[in-house]
Amino acid sequence: MKICNIIGTRPQFIKQATISRVIKNSNDIQEIIIHTGQHYDDNMSELFFEELEIPKPDYNLEIGSGLHGLQTGKMLEKIEKVLIKEQPDYVILYGDTNSTIAGALAASKLHIPIAHIEAGLRSFNRNMPEEINRIATDSISDILFAPTKTGMDNLINEGLKDRSIFSGDVMYDSVLFYQKKIEHKKLSMNLPERFYLATIHRPSNIDNIYNFQSILNAFASFDKDVIFPVHPRTKNTLHKTVISDNVKIVDPVGYLDILQLVIKSDLVFTDSGGLQKECFFLKKRCVTLREETEWIETLENNCNILTGADTQKIIEAEKQICGDFIIKEKFGDGKAAELIIEKLTENKL
Repeated sequence: MKICNIIGTRPQFIKQATISRVIKNSNDIQEIIIHTGQHYDDNMSELFFEELEIPKPDYNLEIGSGLHGLQTGKMLEKIEKVLIKEQPDYVILYGDTNSTIAGALAASKLHIPIAHIEAGLRSFNRNMPEEINRIATDSISDILFAPTKTGMDNLINEGLKDRSIFSGDVMYDSVLFYQKKIEHKKLSMNLPERFYLATIHRPSNIDNIYNFQSILNAFASFDKDVIFPVHPRTKNTLHKTVISDNVKIVDPVGYLDILQLVIKSDLVFTDSGGLQKECFFLKKRCVTLREETEWIETLENNCNILTGADTQKIIEAEKQICGDFIIKEKFGDGKAAELIIEKLTENKL
């Protein structure tokens, strides 16, 4: 059996790593990895592949950035050529990026079965490009792996029950696996004794200078330092803002370092979907700088609070107290990747 993994962004590298570990233990599966190059920072990509122990991609399409249509079109053209050459039994897609929808379109038109990991997620905000990618990918995939019961319910409501399986979340697998590895790992930076962690990269927060400054104004009111690893998108906008002394700008960090930062921090501020969950899995309180989230399970007991970019809401959220983190029944048993590969082997189309 030949499986083709299509990835393009760092969160997808993390998800694919869990699948690759299971495939590695099987003598009956050949894995082909296509990296679209959607995240094109060579140093960061290389770091992720090394520390996650992921096999190097068989194909790097080196697409880079661009408008959605241009980027997706280039991916579609190049992915199609690889799939025609390799003729895999399954294409595995992850999440909701342009790499995801390009892979789905290429595979479906070549009649190659598609498995979508993280299926069924909905923000119900069609202004988000990711929402369109999710809906379209789910509609043309052959087998849908929902990471949560909420995702499963969404798929059932959309008439996709017969193609859908509640698998649990591969990101939960990942955190459990790497948490053991980082216990004795030394962080590559000096940290204050008490601090907050922030990550901001979404266009609604970065391209809108008013929103970005509103978030930074909230940070300025805190009596703790805010460690802020700067995403390449964000770096281009920093010079247009006023940054207080307690906000400490640092270079982007790898996955293992970001997990350590979450563990050591007192609170996390983010607009990342993945980091919301990683905070939840690590039982760390999170403030999400968005108006909605696909991961509604994290909102229970004030474990995650939605504020958007509103300065006052962010300040108020910082003071909130959260309750218990209820993880396993919501995100599976930490063996999602094993179940996914088992089902693909059973359901070879």
